[in-house]
Amino acid sequence: MRRHVVEEKDTAAQDVPAAEQNQRDGAEVNEPLVPVETATVPQEEYDRLKAEKDQLMDRLLRLQAEFDNARKREAKERAESREYAVANTVEQFLPVLDNFQLALKSTGSAEQLRAGVELIVKQMEEALRGISVQPVEAVGAVFDPRVHEALEMVERNDVPDHQVIEEVRRGYRMRERLLRPALVRVASNSQQKEA
Repeated sequence: MRRHVVEEKDTAAQDVPAAEQNQRDGAEVNEPLVPVETATVPQEEYDRLKAEKDQLMDRLLRLQAEFDNARKREAKERAESREYAVANTVEQFLPVLDNFQLALKSTGSAEQLRAGVELIVKQMEEALRGISVQPVEAVGAVFDPRVHEALEMVERNDVPDHQVIEEVRRGYRMRERLLRPALVRVASNSQQKEA
């Protein structure tokens, strides 16, 4: 008996289209596969799009080349600017060098040579001021480890504790930047420490 029912079902399935049969059975409906024609783009549209792509690629390559050239030009200008700044600075020191060479050739007395060297030192200090280099305040100032380097502490009761009493080597700064600290001797006043 069961066999007979199955056969009826099979014959009924043959009469009903596949989509309806699947709906009756509760299965998902699958659309029949119909061959899709490949999309064809008209030749003129293809040529227009290809020309537009080529134009955009050309523009991209030109922009990349311009950027690379600008980067190289900026690096070259920076190097030239640095060289110009160095040349400007060196130019201020050439007269100082000339005067040192004249002093070496001098046949004057020791006092004359000393006076000449003092003038050269003043000229050198003026050249340094021209490039914003200033000496660090030392003798008479309170010891500051940010701008002073202590060579030694000297016991002295006639000056305040931690006061710079001697400058061994001058320190310099350029605007706010310390180029080198002043090498100094600092007073140590034991009487002030006890009080």
